[in-house]
Formats: sequence, C-alpha cells, structure tokens
Amino acid sequence: MTAAWDALPPWMLPPRPSGWEADDLDHAPDLPRHTELIDGALIFMMSPQRSWHARVVTRLTTALEDQATEGFTIDREMTVRLNEKNRPEPDVLAVTVAYDPDRTRYLPHQVALAIEVVSDESADRDRSLKPAKYAQAGIAHYWRVEDENGLPVIHTYELDDMTRAYVATGISRDRLVTLVPFGIDINLARLVR
Repeated sequence: MTAAWDALPPWMLPPRPSGWEADDLDHAPDLPRHTELIDGALIFMMSPQRSWHARVVTRLTTALEDQATEGFTIDREMTVRLNEKNRPEPDVLAVTVAYDPDRTRYLPHQVALAIEVVSDESADRDRSLKPAKYAQAGIAHYWRVEDENGLPVIHTYELDDMTRAYVATGISRDRLVTLVPFGIDINLARLVR
C-alpha cells in the first residue's frame, strides 16, 4: 500500500492519518477547482462539463439574482461546510449573508436554498447523498435539476424540521413558481434556449 501512496501527487495526500477535513480545502492550493469533501474523501469533477449543465447553472443563477428579495444573495459553485468531514459544492445557492469577496465557503445556517444540476458524473450524489447531508445540516430548501429531453425539470424539496429529511414539494417542467425561500417565477425553457 505504501507504493500506491508514493505514486500519488503530493496534493492528493491527506494532511493527517484520519484523512481530510473540511477546513483543509482552504489550505490546499494545488487542489483542482470544484473539489468537494464527502465523508472525508476528496471528490473532483473528472469528466468535462456539458454545455447544457453550464447554461442551466448560469441562467438559473441569473434568474434567481433578478428575483431575490432583500436579505438574499445568490451564489454559484461555492462549498458549504456541513461538518468536519463534509464540504459539498452546490451548483447554485441562495444565502442569507452579504457578499464577501474573500469568502471560500458558507455554513449551513447561511444557506436558504441549495441547488444541484444533475450531470452523469454527479447523478448519484445529487439524487441521494447530497440531499440527505443538506437535510441533516438543516438547509431548508433543496432543488434538483434534471435534463429531460434537453429541457430542465426542477424537483423541489422542503425540510421537515422534525425528521431532518426533505419532503418533495413539486416537479416543475414548464414553469417554476414558488414563494419559498422568496417569490420565484421562472420559465424553465428559457434556461436552455
């Protein structure tokens, strides 16, 4: 096993025998962009991003920025420090703290909405692993965006505080209209056309 560890580039080696921790991501400058920490393991995007994914993330971010009410900031591709061993990176976030140019992560109580745009590489994490972790950390709203024949479909969820699990609140194919976490009305076809 020592030979296998010796073959790894230095930036991949955990800084301690117990593995990686959430705050290590701020002190490891050689890590690839979009590195996440899930259960103490580094996860980074290995396959090229599809244009569909990039377009949906960009246009969804813009649509939410245009509609966000006072007290909400929209951000994209920023990690959330859920606990010592988990620091995932949602594609889009609605947060309740002001913009800080030096920010490297958010805390769960600062996140009102976490959104994952599903890709082939992240599908299992976006559909099961991340929602469970976001719910356990107390993030009130979660959206999962799926590609259905080239068009975005948004699955919305709200946290049940008693069970610390998400409850499905809807599936939107043409238009998403909701009052939480603030008033939102999005024509979904415009996210890709």
